Formats: sequence, C-alpha cells, structure tokens
Amino acid sequence: MPRLRELGFTIGTFPTGDRNAITDVAGVSVGHQTVIRNEPRVARTGVTIVNSRPVEARSDLCFGGLFSFNGNGEMTGSHWLDESGLLSGPIGITNTHQVGLVRDTLVAAEIERDPKASWCLPVVGETYDGFLNDIGAFHLTLDDVKAAIADADAHPDGAVAEGNVGGGTGMVCHGFKGGIGTSSRRVETAGSTYTVAALVQANYGARGLLRLEGRPVGTTIDADVTPLPTDPAVADAGSIIVVIATDAPLLADQCKRLARRATVGLARVGGTGGNGSGDIFIAFSTGNTVPLHAVEPTTVTTVPAVAMTSLFNATAEAVEESIWNALCAAETMTGHRGRIVHAIPHDRLVALR
Repeated sequence: MPRLRELGFTIGTFPTGDRNAITDVAGVSVGHQTVIRNEPRVARTGVTIVNSRPVEARSDLCFGGLFSFNGNGEMTGSHWLDESGLLSGPIGITNTHQVGLVRDTLVAAEIERDPKASWCLPVVGETYDGFLNDIGAFHLTLDDVKAAIADADAHPDGAVAEGNVGGGTGMVCHGFKGGIGTSSRRVETAGSTYTVAALVQANYGARGLLRLEGRPVGTTIDADVTPLPTDPAVADAGSIIVVIATDAPLLADQCKRLARRATVGLARVGGTGGNGSGDIFIAFSTGNTVPLHAVEPTTVTTVPAVAMTSLFNATAEAVEESIWNALCAAETMTGHRGRIVHAIPHDRLVALR
C-alpha cells in the first residue's frame, strides 16, 4: 500500500530521514506480531515493540518524558518515567485487555537477558480494538509477545511495517481503517543536524473532523462513498498512542515538552482528545548515555532552549504524517461479528490535490 507521499502529498517543510520512519533515529528498532484468525474466535489484534536502544546497549538508559492529552487509557511504567525522567528497555503497544501480558513478557525477557536483573518496570501502552477483534478472547500469548520482541531485535535501524500490523491490526481511525504509522524529520539547529521521528497506533477520531493539509477530507469522503463502521456520535471514543524518538541531546523535561507537541500534529489531522479517548504520548532521547548502574556523576549535554522550537515543529510534522501513513497503509478489514471497516479510498485523496 502507498504511503502519503507516494500519493503526492508533502506534510510540512522539514526533510525526512532516509526511511521516513522512527528507525531513522540510530539504534531504534521496531517489531510486530500480528494475530489474524477466525476460529475458534475472531482475532484481529497484535503487539508492537519499539526498542529505544540496540540490544547490546540496553543497559544505557534514555532521558524520556510523557504527556497525557486525554487519560482514558493505560500506559504502564508511566509514573516512574514521569518521576525519574528515565526510560529503560523497550516500549510495548497492544490492545486494551492485554497490557498485562505484554508487560509481564517484557519483564521475563529482561530477566532472561540478564539473570541478575532484580527490577524491571516496562512501558506498555494500549488502544481498544474490540470493534474488529473479539477482545474478550485474550488472543495474544506469551509467545506472540516474544515474537514481536525478537522481530524488533532482529531488525535494528530497519524498515517499519505500517497499517494492519502489530498492535494496530484491529484499529479504527476517523471512521476508516487505522493502525500503525511512522514518519521522521531532519532538523538543523544549534549547529547540528538531528532526527526527530514518531510512531503512532491510531485508533481515534470522528469522520467529519478528518483533515489533510487543511482540506476537509472527512466531509468530502462521506458515508455514502465509504460506509462508517459505527455510530458517528461515539466515533471519537478511541485512542492514540504516540512514541517520539530523537537523537538530539535532550534532558527529561525537554522530552516532556517534545511529547506535548504531538498534540499539534494530532489536531492538524482532526483529533480533539474526546472524552472517551486515551491520547498518551511518550518521547525519548538517545542523545545522552545514562548508565543503568552508575554510582558516579554522569556528564550529559543538552541543546539550548532556543533550539527547541525547531524540534517542536518537526515533531508536529512527524506525528501528522505518521497518522496519515497509518491511514494510507491500512486495508479494509472484516472482523468480529462480521463488522467491516473500510480503508480510506486513495483515489479520493488524490482528487483533493
């Protein structure tokens, strides 16, 4: 399936990285495990893993921060991340009912990697896929999560599959099929060139609010053209998880500021943080090395405050395009109880140029 740029649209002004993906930040990798079957119960679900560091550098922590735009959702490990400003280990994203399984498997994987590990508090976020997935069947297994971890570990700095994959398999976005999307930006600021990138699990939004570069897509592609999957009155009761990565040397508070700017990209597409939406954003920086077991003072660097504006703008662009890449990559899916969620029609998008 084409990405947004392949349809002739360019979001913003910053250049993208080589892959236009979160893996343009060196050391970051992504893995998926997708579970699709019809028997004995309908499964349209999965799990996505984002490695903040390569396996060999897992003992180096990252500064990180998070922002909850609307908190009808869950992200494990968030309290300690907010308290300490440090991210250790991978980030997991899955469906609402299987956060615990993914968290427990990440803990087990860390202990297997380092038998001396006595403490692990993974970060795992979720969005609800129960419209297409029989979510009460708890389809994911420990082996599924292990497969996603192995997939991420096996593809350092690799391409990222989008759309109906991993945690995004059963997701719905603005009344169209949603899922996983990613994008990146290169930023020249403070005398250096940095990469800022995002990955989203998009499962939110009302059809009528969807916009592309300001164009009212949602009202142009109405239900007569592409049927809505559910009652428009409750269409904004979904969620979005945003993961932002950068190699700019940021401290924890700067990462939190970066996470807040995901809201700008979300709003440009049409997200408003509805009452039933869990819109939780996490940002981390690989630009400093913080040893896990340090007992002596550690020297770190940081970009000056005046450099943050460019990073903010790049974040907004990357998040906006990530959502659109999720929409463009997703394919029409039939799921639980025969429900159908249609992919956004590419020809109608092209006609808007």
